[in-house]
Amino acid sequence: MTFEVGALVLLKVLPWKGLVQFGNRSYKLELTKELDDICNTFHMCYLRKFLGEVLDIIPLMELRIDEDKRLIEEPKEIVEHKTKKLQHKMVDLVFVRWKLISRPNLTWEIESDMKNYYPHLFANV
Repeated sequence: MTFEVGALVLLKVLPWKGLVQFGNRSYKLELTKELDDICNTFHMCYLRKFLGEVLDIIPLMELRIDEDKRLIEEPKEIVEHKTKKLQHKMVDLVFVRWKLISRPNLTWEIESDMKNYYPHLFANV
């Protein structure tokens, strides 16, 4: 796979402009000031062609990262409730709309876990 100079590419989940080829299989990215401490040269196996729209890009300032460099996702609202019957028990589930993730932004989650982590979502229930 090759990329054109100036193309948008996806590095993990981050699209960047300003791609410059460096050698046969490496590319230099023009990173933002927030990422100054990261080396800007990447092997092509870490890059993917960016097929999304610019509207899908989440500004870096809106992301919350924990000490282990993992994205902290926040739920926006509970859309639906249901009870799922397993072999020997019943499990209460909630359909959650998430704030930041683009697709899919709706997932089924265990209601008791959501109540422990996000009790404010259940204040009106």
